[in-house]
Parts: sequence; structure tokens; C-alpha cells
Amino acid sequence: MPAKILVLNGPNLNMLGTREPSVYGHETLADVNALIQARAAELGVSVDCRQSNSEGELVTWIQQARGECTAMIINAGAYSHTSIAIPDALRAAELPVYEVHLSNIYQRESFRHHSYISAVAIAVLCGLGPDGYLYALTAAAKAAD
Repeated sequence: MPAKILVLNGPNLNMLGTREPSVYGHETLADVNALIQARAAELGVSVDCRQSNSEGELVTWIQQARGECTAMIINAGAYSHTSIAIPDALRAAELPVYEVHLSNIYQRESFRHHSYISAVAIAVLCGLGPDGYLYALTAAAKAAD
């Protein structure tokens, strides 16, 4: 199966570029998705970028990825620190998972220091801004070879 990578973004990531740019940067989610698509073309892989503010919708997309995708990249936003359903779905999907955070969650409020998704992830990239997605995509593409 050719590499097909699902890129999921959670709550408030649709507000990138306007929400706390000193923390999250000035790039919009459309800008980030364009960077991801360009890197995917360079790597010869297919990506499907999605965003939802709804935990249930994210869980549904994760479940649907089983058997359809070769890996997932997820920035679950605040759900990283609160959701049990998302890591449960990630485990059930049985796909390699790469966790991304734009900011360094360990330099922020203490409640952000723990991510339930990290225990399921092959790698966690945080504090690299949009480049974190590109590094995760490169790793996922290489692993799919």
C-alpha cells in the first residue's frame, strides 16, 4: 500500500495565526497544511489533513484510518491533556502515531506537561512550530518504505 498519512488537528487549531501568535506563531492552519502537502509531494506520500473541535469526530476519523492509512500525525491540542477516548482510539487503530505540538508543552502551564497521547506515540515533537509536522511526516514516510 502506498504511504497514506492522516494528519489530525484538534480544538482551536483552526484559530492558528490569530490565537496567541506569540505562543503558536503567525502561520494559519491553511499555511501549515500547505507546508505539509508540499513536503508530502517531495516524499511521494499522500496526506489527508483534517481539523475538528469535536473529540468524537476526531475519534471517528482515527477509527476510520485503520486499514486505510499507514500512519497518523496528531496535534490533539487540549485533548492531549484531557482525553482518554483519543488514545484508546489510537491504540485500536493499530497504526504508527506521531504526536506534534507547536509550542513546547513543558515550558507552559503544569497541566500541559502530561499528554495521554504520548504513551501511544512513536515520537513526540514539541516546540518546533510547524516544522514539527514536517519532521513527523518525514519519519512516517521513511518508516512506511
